[in-house]
Amino acid sequence: MSAAISLRKVEETAPALVSLYKTAGDRLREHGLAGERAAVYLVLDHSGSMRPYYRDGSVQALADRVLGLSAHLDDDGTVPTVFFSTDVDAVTTVELARHRGRIQQIADGLGHMGRTSYHLAMDAVIDHYLDSGATAPALVVFQTDGGPVNRLAAERYLCKAARLPLFWQFIGFGDPGSTQFDYLRRLDDLAVPEKRPVDNAGFFHAGEQPGTVPDAVLYDRLVAEFPRWLAAARARGIVAPRTAAVPG
Repeated sequence: MSAAISLRKVEETAPALVSLYKTAGDRLREHGLAGERAAVYLVLDHSGSMRPYYRDGSVQALADRVLGLSAHLDDDGTVPTVFFSTDVDAVTTVELARHRGRIQQIADGLGHMGRTSYHLAMDAVIDHYLDSGATAPALVVFQTDGGPVNRLAAERYLCKAARLPLFWQFIGFGDPGSTQFDYLRRLDDLAVPEKRPVDNAGFFHAGEQPGTVPDAVLYDRLVAEFPRWLAAARARGIVAPRTAAVPG
């Protein structure tokens, strides 16, 4: 079963991402996701403490890796991207065809870097997904370097979103020993079915130098829980049964 976008198309439109594309394909096959179709979203923390990660290219590197993954799952060559801090700072896209420097280009136009309002970013993703009319499931890569300003609202949004075909893969940048990430660990472990019909979230920590995490390791962590969610969500009718992929 083929990828949504062919290797040849990636070579033509984004040659710098070919290695990422190949590694992503290997890891998807390893996790039983070859030929799967899904929308891919990227949510980026734009709070003040994130400034070093934009400056050193860590955020751009994550976006490039997500594009390499998305090319296997979605055929449009773009990833809807939400930048958030105190509010939603931007809802835009990153694209295979013009990925170089795209993150910094967007960030340079956003101005003030505030605090971390998860629930507003989650709301923006939900609205975008519903407005798109998509029927495929969605993998939301949600990057942050700390806990939310409103923990109750974030939990409420995650639980309500569990009834939609959206899986939230949280990824933490920063000190792995920080208590900032205790909340995300608890969010990952919210009870099923008492609080949500299926486990619709995962969390992993990429450390203080996320750009140095090997590509294969990062992809493994990004998709490790996705197959279990797909199976559970399909069993409950949240996600439609899988259909055969169309050759890309």
